[in-house]
Amino acid sequence: MIGVLLVDDHPVVRAGVRGMLDGEPDIAVIGEAGSGAEAVASARALAPDVVLMDLRMPGLDGVSATGQIMAAAPAARVVVLTTYETDADILRAVEAGAAGYLLKDASRADLVNAIRVAARGDTVLAPAVATRLLRQVRQPAANTLSPREVEVLRLVARGLSNAEIGRELFIAEATVKTHLLRAFAKLEVSDRTAAVTTALASGLL
Repeated sequence: MIGVLLVDDHPVVRAGVRGMLDGEPDIAVIGEAGSGAEAVASARALAPDVVLMDLRMPGLDGVSATGQIMAAAPAARVVVLTTYETDADILRAVEAGAAGYLLKDASRADLVNAIRVAARGDTVLAPAVATRLLRQVRQPAANTLSPREVEVLRLVARGLSNAEIGRELFIAEATVKTHLLRAFAKLEVSDRTAAVTTALASGLL
């Protein structure tokens, strides 16, 4: 029997996924979590075989939770189940140790198959996700950022504020914001933390 932990901050989504899995003779939902922190605690307590993980949740997000679960319960296999398929999201999840990446429009058959494949120790990716990941590997983000954008991100990684970065580089704070916004767009992220994480994963920093 494959024990599954459902992680999503929307109860209706969890109920829907549970309903899709009900009746499968070799799959049992053994727990649910509504946040990343709950997911880590539940993984420790329940030792699931597979964790179906949403990415965007308040507090600890799905990528961070995946990394912590890999450390706390290394036997668990995390399969991301999300509506997001940006290159940065995919790369961060894979780097964190996710064994699979599915979109929420996946069919019941695809979801059930993904759980079984992950439980066997193999990797499963939605076709659209596999294509984007392959493109990311072939065209790494390192070639897309300007030297100044990399410089700004290095200072962000050191914990400096925009004003402090401006003083360090002798540029206006507004210019720092412009460089960051351009870096966000190129890395397909929406915040400073994600930008630094993605840049590190891509070998930029």
